Amino acid sequence: MSAPKRQDTRKLFENLSGHGKSIAVLTSGGDAQGMNAAVRAVVRMGIYVGAKVYFIHEGYQGMVDGGDNIKEASWESVSSMLQVGGTVIGSARCKAFRTREGRLQAALNLVQKSITNLCVIGGDGSLTGANLFREEWSGLLDELLQKGAISEEAARSNSALHIVGMVGSIDNDFCGTDMTIGTDSALHRIIEVVDAIMTTAQSHQRTFVLEVMGRHCGYLALVSALACGADWVFFPEMPPEDGWEENMCQKLSENRADKKRLNIIIVAEGAIDCHNKPITPDYIKDLVVRNLGFDTRVTILGHVQRGGTPSAFDRILASRMGVEAVLALLEASPGTPACVVSLVGNQAVRLPLMECVQMTQEVHKAMDEKKFEDAVRLRGRSFENNLSTYRLLCNRKADSELPHSSFNVAVLNVGAPAAGMNAAVRSAVRVGITEGHKMFAVSDGFEGFYKGQIKEIKWGDVGGWTGQGGSLLGTKRTLPGKHLEQIAQQMALHNINALLVIGGFETCDRIKQSASGTKRRVFIIETMGGYCGYLATVGGLAAGADTVYIYEEPIDIRDLQGNVEHLTEKMKTTIQRGLVLRNENCNENFTTDFIYQLYSEEGRGVFDCRKNILGHMQQGGAPSPFDRNFGTKVAAKAVQWLTKTMKESYKGGRVFANSEDSACLLGMRRRAMVFQPVAQLKQETDFEHRIPKEQWWLKLRPLMKILAKYKTSYDVSDSGQLEHVGRFRAKEGDPSTAI
Repeated sequence: MSAPKRQDTRKLFENLSGHGKSIAVLTSGGDAQGMNAAVRAVVRMGIYVGAKVYFIHEGYQGMVDGGDNIKEASWESVSSMLQVGGTVIGSARCKAFRTREGRLQAALNLVQKSITNLCVIGGDGSLTGANLFREEWSGLLDELLQKGAISEEAARSNSALHIVGMVGSIDNDFCGTDMTIGTDSALHRIIEVVDAIMTTAQSHQRTFVLEVMGRHCGYLALVSALACGADWVFFPEMPPEDGWEENMCQKLSENRADKKRLNIIIVAEGAIDCHNKPITPDYIKDLVVRNLGFDTRVTILGHVQRGGTPSAFDRILASRMGVEAVLALLEASPGTPACVVSLVGNQAVRLPLMECVQMTQEVHKAMDEKKFEDAVRLRGRSFENNLSTYRLLCNRKADSELPHSSFNVAVLNVGAPAAGMNAAVRSAVRVGITEGHKMFAVSDGFEGFYKGQIKEIKWGDVGGWTGQGGSLLGTKRTLPGKHLEQIAQQMALHNINALLVIGGFETCDRIKQSASGTKRRVFIIETMGGYCGYLATVGGLAAGADTVYIYEEPIDIRDLQGNVEHLTEKMKTTIQRGLVLRNENCNENFTTDFIYQLYSEEGRGVFDCRKNILGHMQQGGAPSPFDRNFGTKVAAKAVQWLTKTMKESYKGGRVFANSEDSACLLGMRRRAMVFQPVAQLKQETDFEHRIPKEQWWLKLRPLMKILAKYKTSYDVSDSGQLEHVGRFRAKEGDPSTAI
């Protein structure tokens, strides 16, 4: 007798149909890198489910003007826009939409095309306007009906307007989401400038004052200061107290005395002091020159921060949000409130739009009332954690002010070098010193450990490490198993009470983000990753790949044949570029050369092929702002956990660490950073292939296939629940709260 079949409780999006529905997408307010990726995802997901999708050009102005500003989109019309910055459908400020007459005209233009689903990509002002439009919708239709502008049938069939928002803002100034579309790309522009400035500043022993965007929100200033190890930062949510001028000059002088050849000061354009007086770059420059005599220069980045191609993070974020937005529209009922698609941890969630807007407005109110701690709390846990980490790392105390600790902590890197390792080491060392510990650096991983390559490392020893690529401590892939006795002897010799290991199974968050070509060309790209297909998958999603081959999804010759035929048909249209990614260990027989030759032969006469094996270039170069910031915060959290654990385990002058939770891995699980005992991870790990048995990112693969026009199944069980902003407040002292 066969076992009863397990009931499939998954919610599949195939059960959601867009037939008979029309969706319009518009971008409004200031442009942000990644908006085009969101537009592309909305268009392709909408068409995929059978809906008609329309572009509304020039934002709300185009909705009011109508005519050619509202055009039906096709699959091919969003090809090759993923890597383009700004917004190709245009954005404009619209005074007319702020009036009822303007919104009445906009409603007429939408009804004429039976558009009742609106996807708005913009800031809080744009989203607030969309919600007002939705609330007035039935009244606007009644007025149009009374004027004879529309028929009773048109009023009945278009009776409800559904709104879903996505936040496009480089300032990351919208409450309810960890990141807004465009923020990561803006950080890339800032850090590129800072890295370039550092070389000239070091040559001449200069001080640079950089102004970044952020009239009402200091996220860009705060995170870029963390990512580059700035000496001082000014932003609206944390005005300096009286006497800051003297304190800043004293710190700059001390840093220069420590043989630091450059000083970086970052200023948000909305920076103020505790009396609401603006703090300008020129004022800071004059102050430094007058008090210290340092050669000081001012650089105002301006709209450079909005420019350039979107980062891989913004492309993926916007693509995920765009797909989620369409799902939300398909599931909406007349009573469903307008929602905004947000990012919490590594998950896309839906939140009531007006809850987010109201909390964002509460931030401004708190700042107007000089309740700055409340403003920081309202900004959300990501902002709070950035600020607390900055305070830890940048407020260096005199030795006499440090707490007394008898603990020694060692830091080492293991496995392959990865961008962000040095930022993590710097953070660990400085937080450890702040906690009162004696910090030790181990060179060359476990090999250096058993050979005794251990030395004390001081605060100034890690200056300037944040932006350095690779591993300055050195790292080797030697495993500790054969040398445990010698390692134990070294730990006893140096009285090491805790060990922070940065590395593990080789990981790397760098990939060439796009391969653009001309005249119907297909690129075959091999990525690193061992047996883990993460790099290939998210790289494929970021670059708009047609196919991605990974170890976790076995392939056979029929799959290859289907992929080639699919791409050949696609290239017979107006689409002129194809991209195929292959993880280096996806299949021992279907090599990169084999796939290249197969596509070259089968595509003869339709397209030609090029191949590229990225190799170790993926590990090279300076770390991204995300890697610098993430490494910094993770290491700080890890050292704080070590301090807490050592204190709890300290008895009779010794640390007793016998329980399984005294050796933990710190990593992100869904929405939070979690310390998980290594002993528990044994059950969840495929050690032969050095990958987890369950990979969260595999849920992104159907999304990638859908956007490449493959018919596939997509589990949307995690979607559909409208949540509330308050759920994401971090609990005081909770060690597993998200970064």
